[in-house]
Amino acid sequence: MILSSIIWARESFKIKVLTENIVHIKNVVCGRCIATVEGILSKLNIPYKNVSLGEATLLKDLSTEEYTAFKLELEKVGFALIEAKNKRIVNHIKSILIDEVSNSTDQKKLSEILSAELHYEYSHITNLFTAEEGHSIQSYFNKLKIEKAKELLEYDELSIAEIAYQLGFSTAAYLSTSFKKQTGITPSEYKKMQIKDRKGLDHV
Repeated sequence: MILSSIIWARESFKIKVLTENIVHIKNVVCGRCIATVEGILSKLNIPYKNVSLGEATLLKDLSTEEYTAFKLELEKVGFALIEAKNKRIVNHIKSILIDEVSNSTDQKKLSEILSAELHYEYSHITNLFTAEEGHSIQSYFNKLKIEKAKELLEYDELSIAEIAYQLGFSTAAYLSTSFKKQTGITPSEYKKMQIKDRKGLDHV
């Protein structure tokens, strides 16, 4: 009788270990994006541990039907599941850099940021990115910074020198040179435009 009670107790209070399944998602680059993915997972009754930039940690392996439904719901709002390993890494790189341009005021080196986040040598990271995208990480990062500069110019709250400092350009002149090289006009000329030509950072 005592032995039966012990066995019953062990079975009753046994902790179920859930399998964690990390999926990588393109274009999840902001808090609102994360909330959207969380909403989709809840709608589809897919249990998850957390959603972060570029990925979601699920608490189960998806069936074919669940995977297809999740994929379709993501595509409806401009997201996409990433399956190839190198594509996942590139997407992670982009998410890190978009977050860096959007939120960081630290003047860290690009190599330090990416190596710390991805746990790879920077040479490996940049070679992989260039092979997949056809241009360098630095080129992509500069494009992000110019698009962010456009946004800050539209707000008209900071001087060009302050924008240059916030985005990690050494001088206002260097920002102006980079800006004109990418857009064909100077920051001052952009501010005067009636119709602004600006992309969202996730579409650079």
